[in-house]
This record gives sequence, C-alpha cells and structure tokens, in this order.
Amino acid sequence: MFTSRRREQAIADVETHVRGFFAGHVVTVDDYDLGVGRRGAVPDLRILTVGPGPRADSWTYVTAGCWSASAANGHGLEFVLSGPVRDERLADLLAMTSYYHASHHLDIGHSLPIGEPWLPGSPCDHLMISLPYLHGPDLEQCPLPDGHARILWLLPVTAAEMAYRREHGHEALEQLFDEQAIIPTDPLRASVA
Repeated sequence: MFTSRRREQAIADVETHVRGFFAGHVVTVDDYDLGVGRRGAVPDLRILTVGPGPRADSWTYVTAGCWSASAANGHGLEFVLSGPVRDERLADLLAMTSYYHASHHLDIGHSLPIGEPWLPGSPCDHLMISLPYLHGPDLEQCPLPDGHARILWLLPVTAAEMAYRREHGHEALEQLFDEQAIIPTDPLRASVA
C-alpha cells in the first residue's frame, strides 16, 4: 500500500486543492474514524466540509484520504456530495462510500443503494457516481506529486432512476436529469423516471 508519509501528503494536497477551488468559503476538516475492523480500509480518512459561499450556495462534503485505499500508479478517487443544509449524514454517506470503494473500486456509472433516504423525506435512496457536474472539471482533477486524485460526485437518485439506467444506460439517465433541470441538492426533488 502507501507509506504513511505519502498518504499524509496526498491528503494535504487534496485539502489544498479543495480550499483553493472553494476560495471564499469556510472549510473545516474532520478526521473520520470508520470504527474497529474498518479503519485499515481507508487509513486517515478525513471529511472536508465546505460551507455556502461565492462558488456554491449548498453545503459540500469532500473526502480526503480515500485516494490511498485503491490508488493504482498514483491515481485514485475521492468523492464529493452536496446538500442544502449542514448535516452529518452527508459525511457518514461519504465515509460509507469510501469504505465500500476500498474493496469494490467504484467509478463513474456505478451506484450503491443506501437503504434509506439520503436526507429525511427524500425519495432518493441510492447514490450514483458521476462526473462532478455541479462543480465542474476544475474540482474533479486534483494533482498530486506522484499522480492525481479524481474527485467524483455522489449524486442522490431514486430506485426508479436506477431501474431506468439499467434499461437505457448511464448517459440516457443523465440526459433526463438535464432535460428535467433537476436541482440535485433538493432532497424532495421528484424522480425523473
């Protein structure tokens, strides 16, 4: 795997990248303990919480440290999730995804059921991994000294949308999102499928 020093440098670089992208926003960093028996899967996982500001009016959560769980040749993934309010649930969902990613190697087009609404009252009970359209390619690409971290979006979606994607494909579902002009941070948004 990666040395502690290299892992710490990558985490610091991700944090610097996120702070630079969200200049003018308050950013806090919290260590996230996955708990006994899980810590080794994503050592030193941190969750960056970005408050609303000039770039986005939502609360945004970003992993730092997920990269080291499955990086190949210096290239790995981090994840971003945005919501309308500050809610520890979003950090928990990122941590859950990071742990799952460590053994299942998630990527664009993958999804995972979360077994309950992502936020109270929401019909969205799955997370779909996508390009970070909400924030753009400048957030997506995070250079590291020996490679890069790619920051991908966890988009809350419904079971019906996942069924539509299985039948019509990932791009067809994303086109529906565009056509319906969804507000992805709205936990009460209607399903497009």
